[in-house]
Amino acid sequence: MSSSGAAPEGRRGETRSTDLVPARADRIIRALSWGWASAPLITFAPAIARAMGLPDVRREIGWVFGLTGLFTFALAPAAGFVVARVSNRRQARARFLVMAAVSTPPILSLLFFGVLFPECPDGYHC
Repeated sequence: MSSSGAAPEGRRGETRSTDLVPARADRIIRALSWGWASAPLITFAPAIARAMGLPDVRREIGWVFGLTGLFTFALAPAAGFVVARVSNRRQARARFLVMAAVSTPPILSLLFFGVLFPECPDGYHC
């Protein structure tokens, strides 16, 4: 190391805390980002199918699309943040934090209106 302190980043005492190959981490981050971006389409696929004249899709397997969209909204930012943290990608970490912040209101509203609100007994105004 020279006296000017101009040394490559790997030689400044920083240790790599990852076994992930950088290209593999980038592919995982990209896949999780695209998966999160497709979550609204997955969630509303039964409603889209019903609007196209296929009401059986919503009745028979609509719940699968809803759960898949909910898990995608919740798990993609969390898993992506972990991968970005392990692979030391600052921009990706920030992106996944924003994704988590954007995902929180739909998740909470879906849980409130889809799970908690319908459980109110008839005749009571919860």
